[in-house]
Amino acid sequence: MERVRQLVGEMLVYCFVAVLLSGGFLAFFYVPSGQTVIYSGPYEPLWGTPMSAAYNSLLNLSFDVRGGLFVRRLHHTSSVLLVLGTIFWVLLGRFRYAFAALGLGLLAGLAGYGAADDLLSGTVLGKLPIPIWYGLHLLVAVAVGAVLVISSRKEAARQPRTPAFIALSIGLTVLVIFCL
Repeated sequence: MERVRQLVGEMLVYCFVAVLLSGGFLAFFYVPSGQTVIYSGPYEPLWGTPMSAAYNSLLNLSFDVRGGLFVRRLHHTSSVLLVLGTIFWVLLGRFRYAFAALGLGLLAGLAGYGAADDLLSGTVLGKLPIPIWYGLHLLVAVAVGAVLVISSRKEAARQPRTPAFIALSIGLTVLVIFCL
């Protein structure tokens, strides 16, 4: 059971790496601004619709940037797997870092939706400025990474990883991310 828990923890680290890499790509095209702009992109039904610059940049990323929609989906899927994997990891054993990782993961997801300005718009939470959501998203992502790396290193100190174990965890992570 301890080895399964270590495998899930290792997969969480690789999911976080996928979130980090895809988030880095998305950051190049994202505009964290709540300024109202008029949409004039390739999706004709939205032409002339006023929206935030943040949401406009996400639409442009999805429709204009080659592979942009794929990377957005990869980022979202990896983030969801990170939270669900943390819940599974908690159920398998030690609770030392679990609540911190789970709480931070949920906060990061909420901040990501707030930064995108698509699901929280018009709600009480949507009244916070978009740059605050984006900053919170980045700050919490760093904290989640720290919790995962500290926990993974402590588990690896108790039971060292073998090359076959690392290959298995990477393979399972890729399989789960792309099969969802």
